[in-house]
Amino acid sequence: MSVDTAAIETVNQDFYTAIEDANLDRMTEIWAEDTADDQVSCVHPGWTLLTGRSEVLRSWALIMANTTYIQFVLTDVNTTVLGDVAVLTCVENILTAGEEGESSFAAGKVVASNVYIRTGQGWRLWMHHGSPVLQGDDDEEEEDELER
Repeated sequence: MSVDTAAIETVNQDFYTAIEDANLDRMTEIWAEDTADDQVSCVHPGWTLLTGRSEVLRSWALIMANTTYIQFVLTDVNTTVLGDVAVLTCVENILTAGEEGESSFAAGKVVASNVYIRTGQGWRLWMHHGSPVLQGDDDEEEEDELER
């Protein structure tokens, strides 16, 4: 593993830890600054495209304020570095809890693409795109058939 790959995967883990810990200050450090020509962007599962650092960070503040518990287990992590840009893809295996006082949990999967850029402060997140993986009875039947 290259030094860049290790650094990107560390920042990527920090990104998910910031969500789990509802740490907006850390999330703010992870995202890149907008430039005169380009803005950061984010697509949460089921949301429209968010553009611009303030809009993206506002979305994370809303998510953090309305999430009582969330845990990510990342699988299928693949990092590609192309000069000063890196693309990290992964599967977010997510466990969430219901409202405070409830004892319900839900699990889901999201396929994510995270684009990082090299800055003077190190690798920073430029774009996050999460797409839900819909699972139903058909998926379970397909898995059963593959196991035979």
